[in-house]
Amino acid sequence: MYDPIVFAKSYAQAWCSQNPDFVALFYAENCSLNINNSTPSVGRTAIAKSAKAFMENFPDDMVVAFDKLVKTPIGTEFHWTLTGTNTGPNGTGKKVNISGFELWQLDENGLIKESKGSFDGEEYSRQIKYGVGY
Repeated sequence: MYDPIVFAKSYAQAWCSQNPDFVALFYAENCSLNINNSTPSVGRTAIAKSAKAFMENFPDDMVVAFDKLVKTPIGTEFHWTLTGTNTGPNGTGKKVNISGFELWQLDENGLIKESKGSFDGEEYSRQIKYGVGY
């Protein structure tokens, strides 16, 4: 039986895995991921590439915590918090703690067919440069 909470927790764990293909497996074949209204990643290969970019920025200690699911009239909101240290290529060595959510449209199999992600990009950039709390 499909359990959306188990799905969401497993999705968060996939983000922590340092294997971007695991993230892509939560998406339907014809899917898209749009982060902060940027150019959408379309298809599992493109979504894995987007996940890899985050994973490369935090190769040692990236944790994406599942905060909550919120069912809304326009989809399901997956709320998360990312923590880690920016030690990847050209990393600053600064700690990051940022929260956001993805608005999901799920297909008939319970996979993500469309995700619109949102987080405070300015705050994220500030933390990459200066760290948490500065």
